Amino acid sequence: MKKRILLILITFSTLAVSCFDDLDDNIQNSSNSSIGDFIYRGLNYFYLYKSVSPELADDYFMNQNELNSFLDSFENPRETFDFLIAPQDRFSVLVNDYNELENALNGITLSNGMEFGLVYYPNGSTNLFGYVRYVLPNTDAATKGIQRGILFNTINGQQLTDTNYLSLISLNSYEIGLATFDGETIIPTEERIELIKQEYTENPIYIAETLAIEGQKIGYLMYNAFTRDFDTSLNSVFAQFKADGINDLILDLRYNGGGSVETAVDLSSMITGQFNNQLFANEFWNDDRQNVYANPILFNDKIVTGELINSLNLNKVYILTTNSSASASELVINCLKPYIEVKQIGDRTRGKYQASFLLYDAPAPNFSKSQANPGHTFAMLPLVFKTSNAVGNTDYDDGLFPDLILNEDYTNLGTLGNINEPLLAAAINDLFSFTQPLQRNNIEFKELSNSKKLSPIYQKMIKENP
Repeated sequence: MKKRILLILITFSTLAVSCFDDLDDNIQNSSNSSIGDFIYRGLNYFYLYKSVSPELADDYFMNQNELNSFLDSFENPRETFDFLIAPQDRFSVLVNDYNELENALNGITLSNGMEFGLVYYPNGSTNLFGYVRYVLPNTDAATKGIQRGILFNTINGQQLTDTNYLSLISLNSYEIGLATFDGETIIPTEERIELIKQEYTENPIYIAETLAIEGQKIGYLMYNAFTRDFDTSLNSVFAQFKADGINDLILDLRYNGGGSVETAVDLSSMITGQFNNQLFANEFWNDDRQNVYANPILFNDKIVTGELINSLNLNKVYILTTNSSASASELVINCLKPYIEVKQIGDRTRGKYQASFLLYDAPAPNFSKSQANPGHTFAMLPLVFKTSNAVGNTDYDDGLFPDLILNEDYTNLGTLGNINEPLLAAAINDLFSFTQPLQRNNIEFKELSNSKKLSPIYQKMIKENP
């Protein structure tokens, strides 16, 4: 089918090259085929699933003219990219503005401060309601009193559905219509709140505190992204845990969609410390790059600044997860399991074990920004290698399943960091063998998406370009 489509595209392609308007209608100086050439070169060189896409084979095109005709056959770079991506690839991304992507990698986004999930109505319709997961400090949402657990079902007066939600939540300012849930039905209220987005740098360390329970000290860390710019702050958290003499650690990754591979290794080394220089993970690249680029990823004792890691030398860790826990979050869980006891509580994770790095339109093999084509700002985060842990576990497409399944109850989310919050309470119950009944959600809900979907690094696992 792909080849039939390709023949049709090439047959009707023209040799004329026109300027391409990017997805935001910003005029690009580079032609459509020039940007397409970058996409092809990058995927041909580094793409993990190169062997699955026949057109990426080195001998697929007889000559450069045939390749040029292929590239000229696409209307825009997005079509070129989508055609070349393998069917099983859910995570490679093409962006039309690498400045926005670079900001996202540093934790900088446009945000109103309301982080939320979007869930289908329980009646089987396509309608959605939103629930507030947490609120970022010093944002419009914080100023206007938005709190965890608030429900909303409209934006600018429109009912949220699985077909319109993305366009609505993408607006820089919008008005949410609040709602309640009586156990069966989502009920709109008359209350409306307008929220405005501004550029914001999110500290991924949302909560870090030492809990004193039954004479024991337990570290609790809610960590919402693996952002390299905050590695020093993360190390300081573990210095405080160490100074407090914590006996156990509960790591809350329920909303953490991933980020830096290096930060994931650092965090795992902070939790442990007794496995320095031992194998953390293996890399598996495409056949052309495996021998040159694949290197074992090792536990380490320093963060990127050279600062010594503050290690706890734990032999057990509790990790709280949902289906929003992805990529680098899963890397920590999967790669700690061969070494220490990992008690996973919550819902299964997303199922993302592949890593990417940023490719600019520059010569191979570096694809570096310093040599990037100044005629456009397109860039790619293609999947370039997959990971396995020290005993070979990989390909967990269905996610990592918890030891104790406990979905969040949208009608009773609890207060994050409070010992009675359902997921945290479940970890404490297990830790102390308490017999308190778990607060379970008796209604079957299906969560569709969340506010982080707007980020160009949504559920990505990023490694530095080698």
